[in-house]
Amino acid sequence: MEKGCAMKGFLEFQVLVMINKKTLSGQQIRKEIGKRKGCIPSPGTIYPVLKELKKKTLIKELDPKAKEKKYKIT
Repeated sequence: MEKGCAMKGFLEFQVLVMINKKTLSGQQIRKEIGKRKGCIPSPGTIYPVLKELKKKTLIKELDPKAKEKKYKIT
């Protein structure tokens, strides 16, 4: 994550809010956060959050076999 982009505790909530509005990929989530917060979180920050939200069954992949995985809220 870039310097000054501290949002760890808020990230799960933020991702859920974004995915609730429309289905998004991890890359799209990163870009959207960049627009809103002025810094783009690294893939190493976003993808563990997506994995954890999936584990908690709060989100699911639309097509697990697709090249670009998109997520939706459950």
